[in-house]
Amino acid sequence: LRFEEMAKFQRLGGFSVSPDGTQVAFALGTPDVDGNTTRSAIWMIAVGGGPARRMTAGEKQDANPRFSPDGKRLAFLSNRDGGFQIWTLELSGGDPVRATSFPTEVSSFSWSPDGKWFVLASDIYPECSDTACVEKIGKNRQEAKVKGRVTERLLFRHWDSWKDGMRTHIWKAPVAGGLAVDLTPGDRDAPPFAIGGGTDWDVSPDGRELVYASNPDTVEALSTNADVWTVALAGGAAPRNWTSANPAYDGAPRYSPDGKWVAFRSQKRPGFESDRFRLMLLDRGTGAIRGLTEDSDFWVDDFRWVPDSQSLVFSAQVRGRENLYRVPVSGGKTAPLWMGGAIAGLEIAGGRVVFGFSALSRPPEVWSVPLSGGAASAVTHVNDARLSEIAMGAVSERLTESSDGRKLHAWVIQPPFFDPSRKYPAVLFIHGGPQGAWVDGWSTRWNPEVWAAYGYVVYAANPRGSTGFGQDFLDAISGDWGGQVYDDLMRQSDDLESLPFVDKGRIGAAGASYGGYMINWIAGHTQRFQTLVSHDGTFDLVSANLETEELWFPKWEFKGWPWSSPQYAKWNPMLSAGNFKTPMLVITSEKDYRVPFGQGLQLFTALQVQGVPSKLLAFPDEGHWVLKPGNSCLWHNTVMDWLHRYLGGAEADPKGLALAWSVTK
Repeated sequence: LRFEEMAKFQRLGGFSVSPDGTQVAFALGTPDVDGNTTRSAIWMIAVGGGPARRMTAGEKQDANPRFSPDGKRLAFLSNRDGGFQIWTLELSGGDPVRATSFPTEVSSFSWSPDGKWFVLASDIYPECSDTACVEKIGKNRQEAKVKGRVTERLLFRHWDSWKDGMRTHIWKAPVAGGLAVDLTPGDRDAPPFAIGGGTDWDVSPDGRELVYASNPDTVEALSTNADVWTVALAGGAAPRNWTSANPAYDGAPRYSPDGKWVAFRSQKRPGFESDRFRLMLLDRGTGAIRGLTEDSDFWVDDFRWVPDSQSLVFSAQVRGRENLYRVPVSGGKTAPLWMGGAIAGLEIAGGRVVFGFSALSRPPEVWSVPLSGGAASAVTHVNDARLSEIAMGAVSERLTESSDGRKLHAWVIQPPFFDPSRKYPAVLFIHGGPQGAWVDGWSTRWNPEVWAAYGYVVYAANPRGSTGFGQDFLDAISGDWGGQVYDDLMRQSDDLESLPFVDKGRIGAAGASYGGYMINWIAGHTQRFQTLVSHDGTFDLVSANLETEELWFPKWEFKGWPWSSPQYAKWNPMLSAGNFKTPMLVITSEKDYRVPFGQGLQLFTALQVQGVPSKLLAFPDEGHWVLKPGNSCLWHNTVMDWLHRYLGGAEADPKGLALAWSVTK
């Protein structure tokens, strides 16, 4: 599974289950490395299995299919005619028809219960009340000779784009065409930004009301708040805020099928984006709110109502895996439904839970499990043929004791065709977040099986700060970025060295985001590794956290601001840069506004002026993640070439086309 083999796997996207529970429509992406893009088409398959049918040509990107309420049509997003808009397809036959012509792209959508309206999200200028105004301002800005940007408030850019004064609003648009109506007017985002997008709203079963999330705070760059609001789809009345008493996050609302309840996710601590996500229940009649998952210590991720409105199914990450659980509305105990690997997407229909499933050694497919529990089975088999041709490395788990008696978890992935009599080079993986985790799931960016295929033992560590091991374990990293977690990682590195098939003299470490920060911290505090790879890692805490955009993050993690908190100096990798001696590969991207581009440039400069062997890889067209297939090819070959230089293992061809094993002693 070298990079060029991974790039041949089809990439499962969003999916939808037909109202009768018999069919699944799904998006399937095909990476084009030479074209540096991914094309995607819509396919359909019976839940019970059988051959899949291709529904769209997929010459560009067709994504996010949604069955109409009567099951007779599919709607999906497509950029086949420019920016992303909604297209519809009659399942009885015919070609797709464009259904919307918004002046800005449609980012997500849903059907109204009667199938007559689309409810959609699109960016607009808040001073506009109709699409004609949005189109006029956008055209004037595009044609202007001067491209300077002016702002008077924070959060003027986010993740990989400038906001340019625009707001995300929810609109309703007739399926048959006609005038669209802004349901959430005003100078704020409704719904607010969420990684991965998604529909952070729902329409009541009777079609009369919209429930959505929006942040009421003035300075959004300092706020993790969001509240649950409702507004009549017919207009006329002001929206109602149901969760104003909670200054922290409330969002992802969903009506129960009988319309009596709204379930949503909630946090308690304002300003902390990694507080535990609870599943809450709003009585739509009385306004009373109560929690459903207080008996557990894990995060509620995605969730769906069971059709009888008596219970909900949700996914949650626990000890390196994502599982499915069911909880009754009556407040009974949460019960496990299915214990698995990684889950992406969740729907319920026809007495089954349908979900996206992957594992470290298995790319994503659509699976299903009975609502009553039992064995899960694959619905799609889009990568089975390719997978049968690939030798994967064995996956195992390790537990190491921390200095304070905690159990530190890690995944170990061996090279394929493993020979226990050999000594292999190895790489310590450090995850981002820092509130994140290495889970038993597939990735097209940091895939341990790909690294193992180049001849490396991969040790993917989950030290304190990792999600899925209890909130107390996660909380322990805030305000202690280079402290106890560093000791955890060094103990896990000791465990890696103790493996009888690992060559102690050929071990490197690699990480991205917070993992990149920790690589930079390691470089100034130990020379135990033969080489390091730092991807989008913070180098100077002061400059990074005054240039980043989500300012609630550094304020919480470092207990204030650089001019008032000693945390910035205490945990700043830049201040120990004089100790740098380990060869390092530095990767950064110009459109990364979370860990800004200059961090990588400063790090590379500090290495170069001290004569430390180092290389810089910079992408002008990527953000915090390298997503384009051609760029990913260059990323993998640069990383593997660097590791080969200092650790041995498989040699990467500069063109990324041919790879050969090197002869190492």
